[in-house]
Amino acid sequence: MHITFNQGIFSQIAIEIIKEYSTNSNEVETMLLSLPARIEAVLYLKGKPLSIAEISELLHETDHLIEQALFALMAGYSQRDTALEIKEKNGKYSLQLQAGLGGLVQNLLPVDLSGATLRTLGTIALKKRILQADLVELRGSGAYEHIKELISKNFVERKRQRDGRSYWITLSEKFHRTFSILPEIKSPKTDIAA
Repeated sequence: MHITFNQGIFSQIAIEIIKEYSTNSNEVETMLLSLPARIEAVLYLKGKPLSIAEISELLHETDHLIEQALFALMAGYSQRDTALEIKEKNGKYSLQLQAGLGGLVQNLLPVDLSGATLRTLGTIALKKRILQADLVELRGSGAYEHIKELISKNFVERKRQRDGRSYWITLSEKFHRTFSILPEIKSPKTDIAA
């Protein structure tokens, strides 16, 4: 007797079990992303070249798995018509714009910010609100200078955390006007948690 199983049903059941027993919904979402997608996120957020060992440490995966997933990601980029590519130089990998697009980007940007500062701003925009310590952990110690520049140009605001030593970094109204992104309407619950 041969029994066939519907793999989709078992995947859904596994996802529901993971969600039920996990205490952290962000952890569940991260677990559900493919390894190439998680590597892509790390390369984007770090904004600097990383070795396989560094990526492995950040994602808690073996170097061998990281290398395989990285090559799969690179192959995916090479097969798509995309402005991004993954470059390897001296054993370190980075996510960057393809050569020849620098002029286009400079013409489109409404502000005079470096690429690294823009990536930091992009990280803040993705999170909506982030602790400075967490931002520095994601982007590296250069984020301190990026934050100073973003504050001086009124793209972000910084407020001291009530119960801690760090600061909350949030997007300013100027950011929303400049980049034409509507801010989320704050609920009273969000303000109390701050």
